Amino acid sequence: MRTEQITLTAGDAEVDVLPGNGGRVGGLRVGGTELLRQGERFGCFPMVPWCGRIRDGRFRDGAEVRQMPLNAPPHAIHGTARDGAWKVARHTGAEAVLTYDLVEPWPYPGRVTQAVALTPDSLSLTMSVETYDASFPAQIGWHPWFNRNLGDGGQDVRLDFTPAWQEERGDDHLPTGNRVEPRPGPWDDCFGMPGGVDVTLTWPGRLELKVTSREEWVVVYDEQEAAVCVEPQTGPPDGLNTLPRLVTPLEPLEATTVWTWHRL
Repeated sequence: MRTEQITLTAGDAEVDVLPGNGGRVGGLRVGGTELLRQGERFGCFPMVPWCGRIRDGRFRDGAEVRQMPLNAPPHAIHGTARDGAWKVARHTGAEAVLTYDLVEPWPYPGRVTQAVALTPDSLSLTMSVETYDASFPAQIGWHPWFNRNLGDGGQDVRLDFTPAWQEERGDDHLPTGNRVEPRPGPWDDCFGMPGGVDVTLTWPGRLELKVTSREEWVVVYDEQEAAVCVEPQTGPPDGLNTLPRLVTPLEPLEATTVWTWHRL
């Protein structure tokens, strides 16, 4: 059911997991304060089997060209799993494991597993893509919508990160292939962090939250008034074409992001 909700608790932290709504995290509360933008399409959703936009919805796999639905015309965006219902493999008070079987319009059979684990001061999200059949290119990422303001008259969130480069963005919102010096926001842009994603969000006087991942790509989107997005992922937008990661029967694709926080 789309309305199914699992609530994990640890200390004064609570996380809502919504298996039927794309396997997303629907809410993260610390001391009763909601950190994620609320709404059916928000929270934090998994991006799989690709992240961001695919140019014209097409990608090449060997000699074959595959066409995905243009859900962000003229492109395809954010994968297919966020639109599906996930199954609950198991859950305890502080952990949930979900699975999603890849189906059409994705042309290859495979299974996605996502583990959501909560401690009093951190949330860990781990995702893997496996196949027992044909190999295929894929990406993994997460798209959290952090509230820009936590209310009660507080200041807006501040972002702090030191990327090695910024992917130059074309008029079509896709990387041109050129790497440039990081530019000031507002952003809908991909950045490279070869030592791993490390972005700090600070709500002054309230909370500091750090988004980390061993992956080296992060998209930052802060063009909307209500929220800012910090999206760790295994490759850049259009990466199925420009930097494909191959899922094979012997080698799944796996990635993790960890959010840690403390009060100020």
